[in-house]
This record gives sequence, C-alpha cells and structure tokens, in this order.
Amino acid sequence: MMSPEGIGHLLRTIRVEAGRTRQEQALLVEDAQGSRFFDPDNLKRWETERRLPTPVWHEVIARAYGVTVGEVRRAVVASRHYRRQGSEELSDVDRRRFMGAAAAAAVGTTALPGMTQAREAIDGALGGAGDGDLTYLDAAFERHRGGYHGRAPEAVLAEMQSDLDLLRQALGRPHTAGERADLVRTAAGMAGLVAIIQHDRGDQPDAVRWFTTAERAARESGDTRVTAWVLARHAMVPLNYGAPGAAAALAARARQEAGSSATAAAALAAAVTARALAALGDKTGARAAVRDARTIADRLDGPETADTWVGYPMQKHYVHLSQAYTLLGDSSSAYAAQSDARALTSSPSVMTRALLTMDMAACLKADGDVGMAASTAAEAFAELPDSYRTGLVRSRATALHRQLSGRPRDQLGQALTA
Repeated sequence: MMSPEGIGHLLRTIRVEAGRTRQEQALLVEDAQGSRFFDPDNLKRWETERRLPTPVWHEVIARAYGVTVGEVRRAVVASRHYRRQGSEELSDVDRRRFMGAAAAAAVGTTALPGMTQAREAIDGALGGAGDGDLTYLDAAFERHRGGYHGRAPEAVLAEMQSDLDLLRQALGRPHTAGERADLVRTAAGMAGLVAIIQHDRGDQPDAVRWFTTAERAARESGDTRVTAWVLARHAMVPLNYGAPGAAAALAARARQEAGSSATAAAALAAAVTARALAALGDKTGARAAVRDARTIADRLDGPETADTWVGYPMQKHYVHLSQAYTLLGDSSSAYAAQSDARALTSSPSVMTRALLTMDMAACLKADGDVGMAASTAAEAFAELPDSYRTGLVRSRATALHRQLSGRPRDQLGQALTA
C-alpha cells in the first residue's frame, strides 16, 4: 500500500498524464542531471515506493517532472509517514522489535543505544568476578550465533541487548574458577557476534572495539580455539575495508592460536590469509593459503561445519574462495566457487548472495565485460533491503565503481545513490 499523497503516486501520476513511458521519463531525468545515465528501474522503485528517493535526487526530480523541490520533499515525507502508520498495526512485541531496528537505522552505522555501554561494562568486568544464569547465557549464545536468517542486522542487535545486559551483570558477581572460565568464554562469543554484525553494518571502529573485548575474554578463559576464532573474524574487518596488511597479520596470529587441529577457526584463518595475501599481490602465498584452507575444510566434521557464525560450512568456504580467486584474477575458479556457494546458500542469505554477485561483477570487469559488470552489480545492490545497503556490500560495490568509467560507472553510481 502507498500513500495517496506520497512520492510514488506523484511521480506516476505526472508521468502517466503526460503519456510518457518509464524509459521516456528516465531520459528526462538524464537531461535534468546533465546527461548522466539514469536507470529506468529506479523510477519503478520510486513509483512503487520500494525505495524512496534520497535528498540528493530531490532537485533532479523537481526539474525532470516540472514540480518544486518542496513538493517532492512533502511527498517523500508523506510516504514515510504512511509507512509509519502501517507499522502501528504490528503486535506489541513486533512493534518493540520494529522500533528498535528503526532507531538503529536512523543513526546509520553507529551502535544501537546502550551497545557501547554494554561493551564497556563487559570489558571493564573481565578482570573481576561474576554470577548469573550461566546455563541461560550459554544457551543465549547458541541461539544468537545462528546468523541473520533473513533478519536485518539491527534487529539481531536489538534482540541481543537484554542478554548482553544480563552478561554484564553476571560478570560482576563471584563464581568458582570453572564457572568463571565458562562465563568469560561465553562473553568472548557474545562480544564476537556483536563485532561481526557491526562489521557487516560498516561500523568498523565499533567492530574493532568489540573484537578487542572478545579477545580479552577469550584469553582470560584460556580457550585457544575461541581466541583463534576471535582473531580470524577480527581479521575480516581490515580485510573487507581496505587494509589487507593488517588482515594478514591478524590472520597469522589466528593460525598460530589454532595450531594444527582441524577446526572451523583454523579453516577460517587460512581462508582469510588467502584473501589478504591475494589483495597484497602475493599470489604464491595466497595460493598456498587456499590449499591449506581446502585441506582443513576437507577434514572438518560435526559442529565445526555448522552453518553458524562460529562454524565453517562448505558454503562459507566457497564464499571465501570466490573472493580469493577474484582477487587473484582467476575468474574461472572464482565462477566455479560462486556456483558452488550459491548451490549451498539458503534463500534468506541476503548478504551472502549479494557478496557473491559483487564478486561475479568484479570478475566480469576483469574479463573485459565492463557493461555487464556494472549492470550486474547495480541490479544486485538495488535489490538489497535498506538495512544491507550501508556496510560490507556497499564497500564491495564502491570498490568496483572506482574501477569503472563512462556509462558503466554512471549506471553503478545511480544504484549506489538511489
């Protein structure tokens, strides 16, 4: 349902009354922005209000449709208000969840309210003692580590908030040595999960802070496997945001902690090493790390292969190989890894599918099919829910955008700013 006073109704009414197709209207938008390419699919998204035009488009729309900027802005506000009214029909529980996610989205990539305080309290308590329902907290970690399952990152963080508060309280009360070790191990896991989500949202500083807290907890617990997992996941922050050297150093530490055992952490550390070295141009080292990752992955079984944030399932393995081969310039191997990963990816895995498509687009560009690369990336990004458009996937799309020029660059740029 759309607002009768909203932007979708306004744009469609003006276009239809003028007897123009979306293709024809798109040409007017191109003229209004100095002949830069404009994707007609953006008009469909605006007219159906699957997307609302951001402020950067308001003046362009006004010129292309013969209305004032004020009219455009009022229509966008009406659409947003109509959406909010619809949300009031949610149940009390759903309403609280919705508002928690909306509040997080409103501040972009900053942490949810209370998240920073929770991390600081946990971090400050790691040298002391604790109590609390250890059985519950262990079960809570098991529940949260399962991944997004189609949920927005902000919604997952909101669901974790009360358990983080309980963990903070538990860390402040006395326990036996064994109970304390179990509790700080759980703290390491919970802090690591928050760090992963913040990484995916694009909040690099907060992700690093949570991973630092997670490492402190893991080391206090004395569990080298958990420490290796935290370090390997931490390495993905600099890896995915332009600092492969730092990623390689963290991954090396993770591999040292993991030792020779076949664990999910060891496989992840090898895969991250491969990607980091490939990004650094060390093709020999990267291919050796790929072989190590393959060898370890083949040896994994049981809980180590679980499709969670702490496991290393074959689907995740192929996702890492896709990126490693893409960075190595080995398109044929990258395409094969992407195909294998998609075959093992469940439909709600929004981010995984988008990342694989961005790898495919990068391979197409490397193979010389620049137009197809741009359209593939633009279409994938445009189809993303809003909650997935500010972090890791945007980073990949932006990296490709910087490598393009002319019409392909404009096409992908339109998707990134829509």
